[in-house]
Amino acid sequence: MSSVDRRDVKKSSRIQISRGMRTVLIGLAALYLASALIAPTSVSRIAQMGMLPFAAALAIVGLGQTMVIQQGGIDLSVAGSVSLAVVIVTWGPDRHDNRLIPAVLAAFGAAIITGLINGFLITRTKLNSIVATLGTNAILYGVMMGLSGGSPRRTTERLSNFTNNKIFGLPHSIWFGVIVTIIVTVILKRTVFGRRFEAVGANARAARAAGLKVGRYQMSAYVNAQILYCIAGIILGGVISQPTAYQGDDYVLPSVAVVVLGGTSLLGGRGFPAASAISALFLKQLDMFVLSLGVPYGVRTLVISLSLMIGIAIYAVNWSSIRQKLMRNSKSRTLSSASA
Repeated sequence: MSSVDRRDVKKSSRIQISRGMRTVLIGLAALYLASALIAPTSVSRIAQMGMLPFAAALAIVGLGQTMVIQQGGIDLSVAGSVSLAVVIVTWGPDRHDNRLIPAVLAAFGAAIITGLINGFLITRTKLNSIVATLGTNAILYGVMMGLSGGSPRRTTERLSNFTNNKIFGLPHSIWFGVIVTIIVTVILKRTVFGRRFEAVGANARAARAAGLKVGRYQMSAYVNAQILYCIAGIILGGVISQPTAYQGDDYVLPSVAVVVLGGTSLLGGRGFPAASAISALFLKQLDMFVLSLGVPYGVRTLVISLSLMIGIAIYAVNWSSIRQKLMRNSKSRTLSSASA
């Protein structure tokens, strides 16, 4: 092997930090600095231990949404999926620890069925992903209301201990977020499946011409997303002692925001799951920061919406082209003034 080949292999084996990861890490550092200076209570240990489990849940939901968006779709069944998982693991056991495992298995079963329904509607009937997942979300809410009647029920002691007990000073729920992020990142970035998955999302027609089973990869995105939503719902069912039946309502817009802030294109193709997970921490800390300032809930929602718009602007606008154009205009004005 020549020295040039060795350099190419070495370069290709390096872990490269994406533009989205760099952007969100810089934003996160700036946010924590601003929080420490303006709202110190938002970075206290108590505040962080209260926020991080919800950041982990949002990160897991964001990973599922990342996979769907990589296939050029968008999943609006997040709210119903998370809420149904919460209801199943709290209403099913009815505070009896010995019923928890069957309830968890039932929640995963419901998630897989939901993912298959979404995938079938989108890949087979060619229904728009927004319309298909919105309809599925309505069905999920109907099932959830049929099970719970919309009334909350306390979680089991076993699930509460499972998610809130600590390892190295951090609750299990946070470690779940880290582990799931690592697993999804490795699968999507370091396996043959992940490379083919990105290829299908980038150009389904070319992938089909190359012999890839496009429908299977697109279907897997919706099934795996539902499994991830279910994991997040189970975590929320344990973290919150008495969760509401609409626990997933707060995760629809943020799940899309973390994907956009992480640098994954809404048009599909290459995705950045680790950056999406870090963006979840950014959004939750931003929410904690705004909450510490005592602003109304509506303003907090507006801040998340603005974050989504800023993320789209950062990655959708060709800033290098604009910079080059400005430089050319500046040079032209300089030459004109010199000739005059």
